[in-house]
Order: sequence, then structure tokens, then C-alpha cells
Amino acid sequence: MPGYFEIRHTVGFEETNIVGNVYYVNYLRWQGRCREMFLRDRAPGVLAELQDDLKLFTLKVECEFYAEITAFDDLSVRMRLEELTQTQIQFSFDYVHLKEGVELMVAKGRQRVACMRGPNADTVPARVPEELRAALAPYAESPSAARAALMTAGG
Repeated sequence: MPGYFEIRHTVGFEETNIVGNVYYVNYLRWQGRCREMFLRDRAPGVLAELQDDLKLFTLKVECEFYAEITAFDDLSVRMRLEELTQTQIQFSFDYVHLKEGVELMVAKGRQRVACMRGPNADTVPARVPEELRAALAPYAESPSAARAALMTAGG
């Protein structure tokens, strides 16, 4: 198993600008999509908690671009766990252009998320759910991130 969670995507015309390359905001959309698919595939119980009172607030998002991609390019968005605290998660993302068996890194991104609970008027920080910690462990970039993911709520 690779050390990342991956979604594949083929770029469409609607994701490009007038010049023909991918409009920058789509890279951020793809981060969100990758995170959502991770929850669906690896931590479905967290999705149920999101229907209750769990909230995942995106605190920070960034992306650094190395090369252009255009319509109909095939892309792999690869997510890893970069850092995990009691209440926050930092993901890293690699955007890899896939062409004829060759992989080219076209961008790198990051996203920091805080776990919160409670009604909208009284939302407070909350521990990262155990199911999510366990699901993230195989995708840790470093031994310290892996240890943090494997820690139990009591540990």
C-alpha cells in the first residue's frame, strides 16, 4: 500500500482559464474532494459524526505550483498526514500529472483542519475522533505523525 491516499481526476474545460491552463482555485477544490473521499472510504463513521455535532473547520490552505496542466490531463491528488495534535490535523497534498507512465509533480499543497463540536453559537475545540486517527495512521509522513495518529484518547 502506498503511503498516501489518492484520488484520480481528469481535468475538464470548466477547470481551465482563458489561457487554457488550470485555474488555481481548482487545486484547492481538489484538496477538499480528496479529504471528502478519504472520509467516505476510510472513516465513514466520521461522516455520521459530521451529521451530528462534529465540525471540521479548515484553518489554512496553501498550494505551490511547479508546472501547468490543461484540459484532459490526468492527475493524481495524493494526501498524507503531515501533523496531528489533539484537536487539529495537517494534511499535505501532491498533485502529480500522469502521462504515458511518467509522473510529474505539478504542485504541492497543505491544509490545516480543526475539529470542533457544539452548536454554531457555542462551538468549541474537540479531540480528533479515534476512527479518524486510526484511518490516518497509514498515511503519516513521519514517525512522529504516525505515533500521534495511533495514540488513543486516553493515551
